[in-house]
Amino acid sequence: MKPFIKILFIFLISITNFKGIAQQKEEFKAKVIYKSKDLVITQIAKNAFEHTSFKQTNDFGYVPCNGLIVRNSNEVIIFDTPTNDKSSEVLIKWIKEKLHCKINAIIPTHFHDDCLGGLKAFDENGIPSYAHSKTISLAKENDYIVPKNSFNDSLVLKIGKEHIVAKFFGEGHTKDNVIGYFPSEKVMFGGCLIKELEAGKGYLGDANVAEWSNTVEKIKKTYPNVKTVVPGHGEYGNIALLDYTIQLFKP
Repeated sequence: MKPFIKILFIFLISITNFKGIAQQKEEFKAKVIYKSKDLVITQIAKNAFEHTSFKQTNDFGYVPCNGLIVRNSNEVIIFDTPTNDKSSEVLIKWIKEKLHCKINAIIPTHFHDDCLGGLKAFDENGIPSYAHSKTISLAKENDYIVPKNSFNDSLVLKIGKEHIVAKFFGEGHTKDNVIGYFPSEKVMFGGCLIKELEAGKGYLGDANVAEWSNTVEKIKKTYPNVKTVVPGHGEYGNIALLDYTIQLFKP
């Protein structure tokens, strides 16, 4: 090999390796950053954290229940409360003392207590709560703590220099289920409307099974570039969770 060509070849190899190293550095590796028997917090992206609390059920045993925290410029917004006030207090304290962030809002994504079971703690800490108007009606009917502020179709809230979206796409797990989306990280909180891979259909007592697939298809069409999807229960993943949920509830 001629000296010039050899030098050029080495240069190109070096550039390729450098790009590979740079891409590896950009890939975020999830890590558990808080863990107790009642609450687990996992950082799943630079500015997104999954919180997992637990609920004892008659039909499904001891169930882990997920929520999502998103962050920008020392501000956070939370989708779904932990399952009880005690765990919610721990989460609020951790965000203030460890993340050093102000909590702008809590958004329960439907009326079940795995979404708003710890809402009283947020009320007592002066944190604004937002939910779909149907969620507020259903929470009142079931004598649950009721979110303070309502929206009908979608909600956009500022978080630092960014924003979040909470939107109702249709019925599925419940009549009121909404999803949350954080565009800057391409992270979606699907809540109980979205299933983890290989999951069963779960609790269907308030479900509209006939519409479930159609609803999730609308979500996929609206957010085709979603990178991370967090379900209400189980392991988070990518857009494959939307595809799996669509197929699971196909008529």
